[in-house]
Amino acid sequence: MGPLGFSTTESARLLLFGVLALSVVLAEQEGENLSGLSNNPDKAIFAVRENGTTCLMVEFAVRFLVPYDVLALNGIDLITEQAAFTLPLGAEIEGKCASTESEIHISWKNKAYILRIYFSKEFREKGTEVWKISKVQFVYDTSETSHFINAYNPGKHTASTHRLSALVTPAGHSFVCTAQQTLTLISSDHQKGITMSMYDIQIQPFDIASDFMFSEPYKCITDQRERLEETLPLILGFILGLIIIITLTVYHFHLKLTATQPQFPRDTSMYKNM
Repeated sequence: MGPLGFSTTESARLLLFGVLALSVVLAEQEGENLSGLSNNPDKAIFAVRENGTTCLMVEFAVRFLVPYDVLALNGIDLITEQAAFTLPLGAEIEGKCASTESEIHISWKNKAYILRIYFSKEFREKGTEVWKISKVQFVYDTSETSHFINAYNPGKHTASTHRLSALVTPAGHSFVCTAQQTLTLISSDHQKGITMSMYDIQIQPFDIASDFMFSEPYKCITDQRERLEETLPLILGFILGLIIIITLTVYHFHLKLTATQPQFPRDTSMYKNM
């Protein structure tokens, strides 16, 4: 027995419990809403932190288009309406971070709406490591009347993606895309298709080197194509201007050379009397 009446075994158990409790505290993960720092009134900024360090950051604007049933005027038939709304900046954040999997949960209206985004890391050809969005879930409640008006048989539904591989990005980089990225989720409400559109995106779920700072951006193909379309006319205009300048220069030197050469009469009859 120890001085406080604990046996050696009990003391060891208490010590082990303390170590486990301490490790849970040290591995505590919390979500932070940084949308107040956004210059865009539609764009939210969310972060998940572990041990006081940012391990996941999401910056985007999101728009939802959700079909739901309402009763027709005849009181018999059902017709489909569309609820259109955006992700609010005042949402609540939760998340988890790990070496190869991470996730962020965004909820609002007392969890009437919950958006869950899951990320994963994997190796591709030639040993290239990438991260991607592997799954998206959206929980919504059609009894919430700010978006769903006179919904028939209201209640909670869950919409999910199927075999998703979106925003594939080299490891150690953040994904950046101004153009709209659209996902389709299938709802538990009679397999209705829900459209989730993201734009003005910057996301990094792994390998954030500095607190609250994205790593080197990896631009989406759409932005790269749009940038090329913007710069291509300038490049072609420059090349055309250069060709014109070279042509005029060559022509100018040609005139100077021909002007210094002696001029001989072309009529050979003039030489007969010589």
